Amino acid sequence: MTTDHGYPAVRMHIAGEWCEGGTGRTAPVVNPATEEVIGQVPLATTTDLDRALTAAADGFRTWRDTPVATRTAILHKAADLLTERAPAIGRTMTLEQGKPLAEATGEARRVAGTLRWHADDARRAYGRIVPSAPGTVLTVRREPIGPVAAFVPWNFPAGGPMRKISSALAAGCSLVIKASEETPATAMELVRCFTDAGLPAGALNLVFGEPAEVSAHLIASPVVRLVTFTGSVPVGKLLAAQAGRVMKPSLMELGGHAPVIVCADADPVKAARRAAQAKFANAGQVCTSPSRFLVHASLIEEFTAEFVRAAEAVVVGDGLAESTTMGPLANERRLKTMERLVADAVGRGAKVLTGGARPDRAGYFYAPTVLTDVPADAELMHEEPFGPLAPIVPFTELDEALAVANALPYGLAAYGFTDSAATAERLSAELEAGILSLNHCGGSVHEAPSGGVKDSGYGREGGPEALDAYLITKRVSHLLVP
Repeated sequence: MTTDHGYPAVRMHIAGEWCEGGTGRTAPVVNPATEEVIGQVPLATTTDLDRALTAAADGFRTWRDTPVATRTAILHKAADLLTERAPAIGRTMTLEQGKPLAEATGEARRVAGTLRWHADDARRAYGRIVPSAPGTVLTVRREPIGPVAAFVPWNFPAGGPMRKISSALAAGCSLVIKASEETPATAMELVRCFTDAGLPAGALNLVFGEPAEVSAHLIASPVVRLVTFTGSVPVGKLLAAQAGRVMKPSLMELGGHAPVIVCADADPVKAARRAAQAKFANAGQVCTSPSRFLVHASLIEEFTAEFVRAAEAVVVGDGLAESTTMGPLANERRLKTMERLVADAVGRGAKVLTGGARPDRAGYFYAPTVLTDVPADAELMHEEPFGPLAPIVPFTELDEALAVANALPYGLAAYGFTDSAATAERLSAELEAGILSLNHCGGSVHEAPSGGVKDSGYGREGGPEALDAYLITKRVSHLLVP
């Protein structure tokens, strides 16, 4: 069923059934390109959440005991359905989140690869036999931790949920996942692919609701054995504290404020083009988006000129329009943040070379913005913009650039451009980040881990490390009795 806007009718999924919630409470879903209400998302009651928890407990026992080959086959079938349905899922994503249709469809296809990677990697979650005394067999086993409570934001409506769903299900865990109320239909369509692939009832439960109410209820439940969250640093700290009070492990992928260091021996034009492409992807609404550009003084004029050219070439518009290369911000909150950060920087002496305002049209649009002469005390240099703002500042010594890059409490992603192997090694060793890209601004990949240090969180998603949080390590010492 779809609405008049071609947007799916949103439902929760609990114990193998699609449902609207116990009281019929809903919240509007808004198309950020038009500011029109395109649907309603049901909000869970505590009764709904308890049903989901019971289902997850039952579903865990079923899914855990399903042979790994069968689990893998079901997950691969779900990946096949994701690939087949990617164009439709992409259109839904654009309607509710705003990103260009090609970008959204690509995201839907990409998560099928994420699922396949984790499905296959779970078959390699080996234990081991430890040499021991005669008559004793000492083994180490890897087992699923149990039901998982997962919380994801709106910026990657398919990618965010799939990182957690794929790892948990591959490991043999069940989930209750609370997806964003602003982008609910994409998550719903992901879940539909799993149910249509034959996933047992209760193994994957999808809920929406008031974030604070849902998180507090799920985390406190004795059913839940792991808490996993992607989102802002303040919320992550709150959820980690809640999990800590009941001695539950948590996986936290939190925000950052990624520095880009362009060294004196780099090609400033190539660096600017690659950095700008990453900066304006998803309108800058990416946790790993480059957001502080530290450029050697000898290159800054050439770098800045090319970056401005790249920014002005971006076509801002409705994500459904074929010519659009950057859609709107996802909500009005982000728009107000852009206005505040730019006003603060300009008030402290920064110059806006391009952008710096919202277009005169409906929708949460904000122009790609490049600023120079941004002082160190500007809010933009300390607060993650999560939008299309690019402050460019000069440095003369690499020590200075590294000090600025590492000065903040965040440590998710960082980027460097250099033609020197020695300098590249120094950047690799000294930048305080869990993710570092050199001479490009690459995104996450299935086969390698992603995650932060310092206030940007702990634990890793992606690569063989992704399953670590979802598995427990059990030591078994067996004394053989004649």
